[in-house]
Amino acid sequence: MKAMILAAGKGERMRPLTLTTPKPLVRAGGIPLIEYHLKALAIAGFTEIVINHAWLGQQIENYLGDGSQYGVRIHYSPEGEPLETGGGIFRALPLLGDDAFLVVNGDIWTDYDFSVLKHPIDGLAHLVLADNPAHHPAGDFSLRDGLVRDGQADDATLTYSGIAVLHPQLFKNCSAGAFKLAPLLRAAMTQGQVTGERLDGRWVDVGTHERLAEVETLIEASR
Repeated sequence: MKAMILAAGKGERMRPLTLTTPKPLVRAGGIPLIEYHLKALAIAGFTEIVINHAWLGQQIENYLGDGSQYGVRIHYSPEGEPLETGGGIFRALPLLGDDAFLVVNGDIWTDYDFSVLKHPIDGLAHLVLADNPAHHPAGDFSLRDGLVRDGQADDATLTYSGIAVLHPQLFKNCSAGAFKLAPLLRAAMTQGQVTGERLDGRWVDVGTHERLAEVETLIEASR
């Protein structure tokens, strides 16, 4: 199974760090966030990695190169102007092939074991959901009997971790341009085509300086 790391965001809430450094190259514990993913994916057996980029994207290519130093092969999908999550994945589909692929947000930090993700998937998507963090208490989706649904008023919700396995058929009615992934997932949920699991491990959505400091604390505690 191939994997895609989403690395096109500008990281505006992490300025001034991201004025001169793309968010996936921001360091935690002395290591760029995206490098944690590459190492974890390699350990899990992934060898073909697609990375999209936009803001300061050439820095990402210059730093990571062809991926050989991590034991993987990297293909890049430059966007120029960001295409949002859905549009960025759609643009990269020719590099990802016809089978289901893993996708992970480049601006999260986690010790999740990517090797546990199964392939093929039952449906159009399989989402990894995390306990709701303090900054997102309402969550995103509910998980019941292995199926993910859009959260209802009486449901206990979880937060989408930014880790998923997606099938290219999820994008069959899409066209080039900027669009979000969430509406595609919600449409597939109404058809019972989205499975899920609860994340086992540590996870931080590194969207602010405070959460970057949280990751630093977790890394230091584990050393």
